[in-house]
Formats: sequence, C-alpha cells, structure tokens
Amino acid sequence: MRHLLDTRTLTRDGALRILDVAEDMADTQRREVKKLPTLRGKTVVNLFFEDSTRTRISFEAAAKRLSADVINFSAKGSSVSKGESLQDTAQTLQAMGADAVVIRHGASGAPRTLATSGWITAGVVNAGDGTHEHPTQALLDAFTIRKRFFGADSRGRDLAGLRVTIVGDVLHSRVARSNVWLLTTLGAIVTLVAPPTLVPQDVSAWPVHIRYDLDEAIADEPDALMMLRIQAERMNAAYFPTEREYSRRWGLDAARLARLSTDSIVMHPGPMNRGLEISADAADSPRSTVLEQVTNGVSVRMAALYLLLAGERTRAGEDGR
Repeated sequence: MRHLLDTRTLTRDGALRILDVAEDMADTQRREVKKLPTLRGKTVVNLFFEDSTRTRISFEAAAKRLSADVINFSAKGSSVSKGESLQDTAQTLQAMGADAVVIRHGASGAPRTLATSGWITAGVVNAGDGTHEHPTQALLDAFTIRKRFFGADSRGRDLAGLRVTIVGDVLHSRVARSNVWLLTTLGAIVTLVAPPTLVPQDVSAWPVHIRYDLDEAIADEPDALMMLRIQAERMNAAYFPTEREYSRRWGLDAARLARLSTDSIVMHPGPMNRGLEISADAADSPRSTVLEQVTNGVSVRMAALYLLLAGERTRAGEDGR
C-alpha cells in the first residue's frame, strides 16, 4: 500500500487486508507490553491544518506503539499561519526525512495533491480533508461493526447483508462519505437519514437509500445506527429551524433507543453533541460502541501505518512475541 487517501477507490480485498491486519494489531494491544519494534527508525509526521484532538492522538499512539518516531505539526502558530504553502511545508518535511505523513486539511483533495505532486516521497494517509473523506474513521467503524457481529471469527469476513443507517449532517460529513463507499464495498446495505437540507445534491449517484424520517428508518430494524455530529462550525446558513426541533425529529433519544431491535448497535464518530444528535441514554447504553470505536481506531491506524511502511517484510505482530 503506497497511500491511503480515500475509501471510494479501496477494493474489497484491500479493505479486508487492512481490517485483518488491524485484528493482528488489536491482539498485540492486549499484551502487557503493547509496543512493537516494527517501525523502529521510521518517522511519521502528523500534519494537522485543522484541529483534532481525537484523531491526532490516535495516530500518535498508533505510530508510537509501532516504535516509529513521531513529529506533531500543527498549522496554528507555525509558518503555515504566516502564509507558507503546502508545497513549502511538504518540501520541509521531505528534507527532514519523513517516511509517512498523516494529513488533515480543510481543503478537499489536499492529501491527494500531497501524494501525487512529487514534493514528497513519503506515504500519505488522509486524516480528513474538507467535506471529502476520512478513510481511517470508516475503517475503524467497519472494524467495530465486524467485531460486534462476528467476534473472534471476523477475520476475512465482510459485512454482506448487514444494514447500516447513518443519521444526521451528511452534507458536511466526510465520515459519512467514507462510510458509504467502504460499507457498500464490504456488502452492507446503507441508508442515509437526514433533513432534506442536510442531504448532498449529488447523493443520487451514491449506492444508498435515502430517508427523511428517523422513526421510519428505525422501524426497518437496522443492525447499526450511526449518529453524525452536527457540524455547526461548517454551517453558514440555517439548515434546520432550531436545535430543539432537530433533536426532536432526528436525534436518538431514549424512546427511539428502546425501539431498536435487540441486537442493534449505536455508533458515533465523536465528538458527540449530547442532547442534540444523541442523548446520554443512547451514548452510555450497552448498545453504544463509542468507546470501542476509539480503542479500535488505534489498531486500525497501526494497521494502516504498518502496511504503508513495513508492508510484507514481517508478519504483523510477530516481533516481540
């Protein structure tokens, strides 16, 4: 694997390869000594042009548990805030000997530009670009679904026939976009639920079902219900009347939680707006996978960095056994 830029172009076999290696990584994280020497001597740069505590820390933990050296680069307070271009930043990282660059950027397509420009020879991982994609989030979501439904027998299995309903601010959500492509590639049946104002215009080309009523969607008994954060910081217009109205019609409250089928799980990519798109009852219930998603994120990102930088040289997790 040379880069990980999106899930739209990820094949079923490629996705299963990452998920299966993530299973190996998860096994290593249950040991007393969690650190592996696999990427010793490699340098991973977290290049974040947008704020993100959760994703940055997850990638940092993943790299360090593989024994890589980690450089955290924040655009705020850096030369970027003084007008330095992406090209100049990339060439600086190249001169420093970066082996992998994990980039989050407000402009859709920035990671692909970095990967294909020739400015840098490092492998590039997209940690979220504009409203385009967030591939490792979708991979950890798929990993979590697979783990919940298939347990220890999940290696090599896809999500064929599982019904996943994604609810909320689809318009601004790169998480939703990455999940749509990955989950359908893995065989899941995906439904999007949102106010009409928060459904993208180009959604007719997506392999999904569209609904505008959450109660109807819950009546269809989804296996996984994924609630999306309302991204107020990306909204420059009134997409719904009030937060109270949104919560009433599209929020997952205790009553809707109770109507889910017995085995359904509740997901959220975080951070959560409790009381808006999800209630405390739902977020903290046994159905919730929110904390599992955080834990699984480290294993999935370990797998991505391993495949990017170590490839087939060693079998995942064999070092240190």
